[in-house]
Amino acid sequence: MKEIYLKIKGRVQGVGFRRWTEHQARKIGNISGWVRNAEDGSVEIFMRGTDEKIEQMVVSCYQGPWLARVDKIDFLPERTNFFLPPIEDGVFERI
Repeated sequence: MKEIYLKIKGRVQGVGFRRWTEHQARKIGNISGWVRNAEDGSVEIFMRGTDEKIEQMVVSCYQGPWLARVDKIDFLPERTNFFLPPIEDGVFERI
């Protein structure tokens, strides 16, 4: 299992990015985690799954929903912020 924490920058708030991410995680399947808007205008995703499923999800995130514009995806160090909500197995949610 692989666990990654992403920060997605661009026009990603107010365009349905969180809803789209939740849908993509369910469509790909077997991805647990969460997505949230950050105060700096980015979207953060913390997720866990097999290498193959996580890779599919990351590739999808570079595209995003049709109204979004993804300028950059930062791969953040593994859970350095212990105030992050935990991942609940079998659940992917917007927070």
